[in-house]
Amino acid sequence: MARDLCNFLQGLKPAMGMVLAQTIFAGINVFYKLAYMDGMDMRILVAYRYIFAIIFLAPIAFIVERNKRPNLTWKVTFLAFLCGLFGGTLSQNLYIASLTLTSMTFVAAMSNLTSAITYIMAVTFRLERMGIQTLAGKAKLMGTAIGIGGAMVLTFYKGAKINIWSTKVDLTRWFGSGSSTSALHMKSENPVLGSLLALCNCFSYALWLIIQTKMSESYPCYLSSTTLIAITGSIQSFIYALCVQRKWEEWKLGWNIRLWTVAYGGIMGNGVWVTLVAWVVRARGPVFVSVFSPLVLVLVAIIGSLLVDEKLHVGSRGSIDSGRVVCGTLGKGERVEEDVSAYVIREL
Repeated sequence: MARDLCNFLQGLKPAMGMVLAQTIFAGINVFYKLAYMDGMDMRILVAYRYIFAIIFLAPIAFIVERNKRPNLTWKVTFLAFLCGLFGGTLSQNLYIASLTLTSMTFVAAMSNLTSAITYIMAVTFRLERMGIQTLAGKAKLMGTAIGIGGAMVLTFYKGAKINIWSTKVDLTRWFGSGSSTSALHMKSENPVLGSLLALCNCFSYALWLIIQTKMSESYPCYLSSTTLIAITGSIQSFIYALCVQRKWEEWKLGWNIRLWTVAYGGIMGNGVWVTLVAWVVRARGPVFVSVFSPLVLVLVAIIGSLLVDEKLHVGSRGSIDSGRVVCGTLGKGERVEEDVSAYVIREL
């Protein structure tokens, strides 16, 4: 009896790990929202996160895995470069760019296609078996469809208001007066290009999960592999951020929400979150990881109602009109508004 219970709990570890990972990810979204409202250039945020991740991970990986770390080969280095590119630099910047061309509600909904794209890629690369004739194959297809459908309903459908709790806590009151003149705060509409960028982001994230599977097989030291990914991602992100943003005042952090955001994103996001995902990918495969993506929308909705006084509804957390906040100023003092009704940032 005790052995059966231990085996049952052992089998739950991957699922529990992904629930913890998605909870961390939901917290990152709240920090992203506050930093964005404070006027921070999100491309700079992506670059800084990797620096904090390296500072946090490198000494831990060196101590914990010093006796079991395999030799670093060119293959592993190349896989780390691809993981940093598709899972971090490219994925995050595509997502951010798509936000400026469409709406956050639309991009959040598009990101839910990741599980389906990952499933198709995994079958194509023979990392997963479709097995439609088997019960497991049918369960995978049904679970993917239900997850995508539920996430779409949560994003687009606004039902009745739910009054379960009222903490009267609204962290957004402290922000919204940032002086950033970043192009990311100057919204322009181009739905076609924005949709294409959002779809490319989904493919990039799904491709990272596939490459991460190979990375975990070739270099099964999760802390060290995550450190390698952070190093390659930091180089890529800094080069890109420096090319698009050369105003040094935009790079200043200070003791404010920007510093807390990059610290939390680097340590908990690129550090803990990526390590958990790498472990679960190794244990259960990329499709298992991707099906937990819609959980983020639920967690962000709950955390948003608790910490930023967002109204919780059956379906989405609010309409576009009720979800607009001031998030920055232009050079002449003109205030800019942005839709944050479904603010979900995909990150690494």
